[in-house]
Parts: sequence; C-alpha cells; structure tokens
Amino acid sequence: MTAKSQRQQMIGYWLREHKVGSQEELVARLGLAGIAATQATVSRDLDELKAVKVRRDGAIRYVPPNEVDSGHGAAMLDRLLAEWVTDIIEAEHLVVIKTPPGSANLVANALDAAAIDGVAGTIAGDDTIFVALSEGTSAGILAARLRTRRVAG
Repeated sequence: MTAKSQRQQMIGYWLREHKVGSQEELVARLGLAGIAATQATVSRDLDELKAVKVRRDGAIRYVPPNEVDSGHGAAMLDRLLAEWVTDIIEAEHLVVIKTPPGSANLVANALDAAAIDGVAGTIAGDDTIFVALSEGTSAGILAARLRTRRVAG
C-alpha cells in the first residue's frame, strides 16, 4: 500500500467514524498516527475522496460523499442554498451568490449539478459565486427564483 493510499484510507475512516471539522484536524490526526502531511496535501486528499463539507447539528464537518443527504440535484441545491448562502445579488448579466469563506465551491457544484433553467455555468471563488446566465435569462428573475428556493430549503 502506498503512503498516499494509506493516508487516504485513514482520512476516509476518520470522516466516517468521527466529526472532523477541519483540514488542520486531519493533519494533526495524521501526525499522531506517524504520517507527516501538510494542509495542502490533506486538501487534495479530501478532493480525491470527494469529501463534502456540511453543516450538521450546528457544526461544520467533512463527510464522505455517500453520507450527504440523498436528495441529489434540486433538493440538494435547496438545502445548500438555505444553509450556506448569505446573499443573492443580481448584477446585470450575472447573479452573484455570497457564502461564508470556503463554501462557494460546494454551492456552485450543486448549482451546476441541478441544471437550473437559465444557468449557463458558475465560477466559484472562496466566498463568491458568479452565475453566468443563459441567453434570454433575466438576472432579476433567476435571482428571485434562487431566493425562493433558499427560503424553501
């Protein structure tokens, strides 16, 4: 077993069995297990494991992809909009979505996966998502639809 696969196996186990709230916590756990790793390495491992950052019981934690609520697509987007979006702003030919730091990618991926009419694609930073509109889509109408979903989620 390679060092990488051993490290990822341990991370996967910890995600399933413990409430892991940060990459730094995983670096520390790996260190205690005698495996040196940086935060950047753990970040890549979480990406490859397709771990998802969720808010459960008032705390943020990483979970394996199979532990994310099974409501894929639209239901997943509604939940993420309700939990992670702090503001939805219309900006001429874009809709701008604000999230807490480190959460924009999670919401953008769900928005892309949900295939919402009027959304051509997204670009996510750390806490901001630019939503490119399909031709003929009004930023005001799309923003209003997303706000409605956010409240309903």
